Amino acid sequence: MTLFFKFDFNAICQTVLEQVLNNNNIKYKNVGFGEIEVLEKITPEKQQDLQNELDTFNIEIVENQKSILVQKIKDTITDMVFNEDTVVNVKSSVYLSEALGHSYGYLSNLFSEVTYTSIENFIIIQKIEYAKQLVIKQDLSLTEIAFKLNYSSVAHLSTQFKNTTGITPTAFQRIIAKRRDLNQQNN
Repeated sequence: MTLFFKFDFNAICQTVLEQVLNNNNIKYKNVGFGEIEVLEKITPEKQQDLQNELDTFNIEIVENQKSILVQKIKDTITDMVFNEDTVVNVKSSVYLSEALGHSYGYLSNLFSEVTYTSIENFIIIQKIEYAKQLVIKQDLSLTEIAFKLNYSSVAHLSTQFKNTTGITPTAFQRIIAKRRDLNQQNN
């Protein structure tokens, strides 16, 4: 039997962070996604214990300023793509610049320097991941998915989908449909 799950990355990460901070009796204030203000002085040993516990969830305390900004770029992109409440009617470059208060050129160069990939590639990967989730969970048409993800056309979505996954979105939809049929037959 295969189970399909719907989840919100932001909510999961926030819940895990809150749980770990509470377990370690650390007083904090939630500043924003991926950003916590610690309201007390913590010892290096306590910070190491905190990091060790966060490691089990693949969460890392970021201390380098460049890495912090790159993480904010990733978080902003993830929020832009996955958050259904966020309607982005501007170019992603304008959205990122306005959200983070830096020129897009600076953000792009920094992102490439730290991650060895471009912001555009990261956005495409996030959009394709979301497209796959929409196919699996919501059974939307490709036209609806393209519109929801701000693609200019289904052809544009299809090209990026195939370049990223190696298969067309239609083939992906057929695979998911077959898996559902097999699961229903086995139940």
